[in-house]
Amino acid sequence: MISAKTPLLLGSASPRRKDILSGLGLAIRVEPADIPELVAPAERPLDYVSRIVAEKLSAVAARGSGAFSAILVADTVVVIDGDVLGKPEDEEDAARLLSRIVGRTHTVYTRYAISLPDAPAEIRVARTVATEVSLRAASVDEVTRYAASGEGLDKAGAYAAQGLGAFLIERIVGSYSNVVGLPACEVVLDLRTLGLLGHFP
Repeated sequence: MISAKTPLLLGSASPRRKDILSGLGLAIRVEPADIPELVAPAERPLDYVSRIVAEKLSAVAARGSGAFSAILVADTVVVIDGDVLGKPEDEEDAARLLSRIVGRTHTVYTRYAISLPDAPAEIRVARTVATEVSLRAASVDEVTRYAASGEGLDKAGAYAAQGLGAFLIERIVGSYSNVVGLPACEVVLDLRTLGLLGHFP
């Protein structure tokens, strides 16, 4: 059961994921996975997120730090034309990535996996959630100015749906929190199935 004494171990440095879980009232402890997140040659987007999430879980489980109720790891990617758009390297790269997705619809995939203390490296539940996001057409100046804001520099696709980047979003089909970094509805259902939530909310 998730509690202050046995928190949910979040294997992610993402403040958005931390905020989503904290917003659900869950006791969490952050233990970032710290693994390279590079797409292998010819690797398909869904194969990529599956591999990265498995590697993150292994990395966090290997530490074996303190008491916890479960480990949760996740990875979010933006996909367009079959390509994974990761985090930009700098402002120029952010503008390049944004230029590919403005005026179009792309898919945001978040995959997460949960393990339990008796076998922390073994995935007990894993799920990939897809959300379609349509961005309006934007001028070169708008794209350049938004990239220069720096908001999207640590985010897949170089934009933040929950921040200034909302000015570009015309439509979201599917889970909004999935776009931010973690599909709250599905995570709660899986934590409940594993008997980790008790009477929730």
